[in-house]
Amino acid sequence: MTDIEIEITADLVHDLLQEQHPDLAGLAIREVAGGWDNQQWRLGDELAVRMPRTERAPDLQRKECRWLPVLAPRLPLPVPNPVRIGAPSARFPKPWSIMTWVPGEPLDHTSISRGDHSADTLAGFLRALHVQAPAEAPISSDRGTHPKKCTEGFDHFFHAAVPDALADDVRAVWDDAVAAPEWEGPPVWVHGDLHPANVVVSDGTLSGVIDFGDMFAGDPAWDLAAAWVVLPTGAASRFFDVYAHADEATIRRARGLAALKSLFLMLMGQNGDRGLPGGKPTWGPAGRAALDRVLRGGLM
Repeated sequence: MTDIEIEITADLVHDLLQEQHPDLAGLAIREVAGGWDNQQWRLGDELAVRMPRTERAPDLQRKECRWLPVLAPRLPLPVPNPVRIGAPSARFPKPWSIMTWVPGEPLDHTSISRGDHSADTLAGFLRALHVQAPAEAPISSDRGTHPKKCTEGFDHFFHAAVPDALADDVRAVWDDAVAAPEWEGPPVWVHGDLHPANVVVSDGTLSGVIDFGDMFAGDPAWDLAAAWVVLPTGAASRFFDVYAHADEATIRRARGLAALKSLFLMLMGQNGDRGLPGGKPTWGPAGRAALDRVLRGGLM
């Protein structure tokens, strides 16, 4: 998982700030647990330093810094916004960034108690996000396409993580998504990685969305899978009623993608329980709960 061999410590972050952004160097620095491509440090109360630790992380940060200032003003929930850019240097060889901090607790460490409110909030957020993207918007090499082009990835997660008792039901959901018609609309802005670690909760409801590194222009079904992956049991139907722009084929694709994402979360949870690199112990229970919601039957 980690491609940069330099140990990223609070002292290193402080030194980089002192060298490049000395006006911020006096703020308190606290490491934030979690993260995949980036290691994050809280900077004071309102900022966060994001230090890349995988090979692809700098490109993801550049994408966020280019497009989040365009998207953020029309989104109804707080999202990270770039404040400063850190340049590669002798101390640290890759670019890094300073973003606004989105307050709240990641959903993989807490729960949603206000399901209806969260369904309304997520639907409103995605309606605002899912507008036609410009021609120069990024596209994804592994996301945003029809589920039928993701069968290899699904099969990998399926064989690695699906409980035997659920295998036939999970396969049926996926096969239905593969058989669904393709997205016929224009490519729209898609977050691309909505799961419990990338949304935050306050007062029992969704209060922010983070980690836009995988954003792309494509099929909105990739985000609509969050109706099952993020929202609690019973909220999916209300979510789609409020979202109001998803036809039957899109919901079928979204449900299949929710199954895929659930299995991925379960596999990362297994890896975390085994102490393997990149494993996330908190993702396992979140993934299994999401898979149960997918299998409960459509939007119920």
